Amino acid sequence: MKNTLLCLVSVLLFIACKDQTANTALEGTRAQADTLSTAQLIAQNHGIANWDAVTELAFTFNVDRDTNHFERSWIWLPKQNRVTQITDKDTVTYTRSKVDSTLSRTDAAFINDSYWLLAPFKLVWDEGTEFSEEMAVVAPISKDTLNRLTISYVGDGGYTPGDAYDFFYDDTHTIREWVFRKGNDSIPSMVTTWEDYQEKDGLKLSTVHTDSLGKFKLYFTGISVKN
Repeated sequence: MKNTLLCLVSVLLFIACKDQTANTALEGTRAQADTLSTAQLIAQNHGIANWDAVTELAFTFNVDRDTNHFERSWIWLPKQNRVTQITDKDTVTYTRSKVDSTLSRTDAAFINDSYWLLAPFKLVWDEGTEFSEEMAVVAPISKDTLNRLTISYVGDGGYTPGDAYDFFYDDTHTIREWVFRKGNDSIPSMVTTWEDYQEKDGLKLSTVHTDSLGKFKLYFTGISVKN
């Protein structure tokens, strides 16, 4: 009987310790969430913690508009900051720190295409930005109730200074839709979904963006991540 009681006490102590550990871990997670900004939480949810291990990112940027199709492919070595653009006309390789007038259009295309793929990370990478937030708003396409984070580019740098993006995200901080507003105009320049998420070595990437009419589709193929 004494041995039975000792065993029972041991089991209860183990369960208590286990519950305490779980509660401590939960409290730590909540505390961490409380210290991060919304932009950081979105980036975190999309896998930014795994970006430092990436040595190569390759992808093909596709756009279907009505019956027209456009595509171009990229290979980016982020640690070397080297980019290769591949089109049906030619292949261009350059270092982003050495962009001159002959490469500015190519680099602007890279910034555009990679922004569509890595926008959640750009929220914390980019400088010269301001943020505003609103909770429980109606998303423009799905009409779902989501949260909105707006990033405005206020600096003079970059290829399109003054632009703004409205990110509509759910309670898991996953982006579901966004609005691009050129020059921070109140009228949207483009509104699309964020769909078909794929996980590539810890990066959570939306691979399809469509408009509300089904006449525009921007999507990614051939995504490859190397560590």
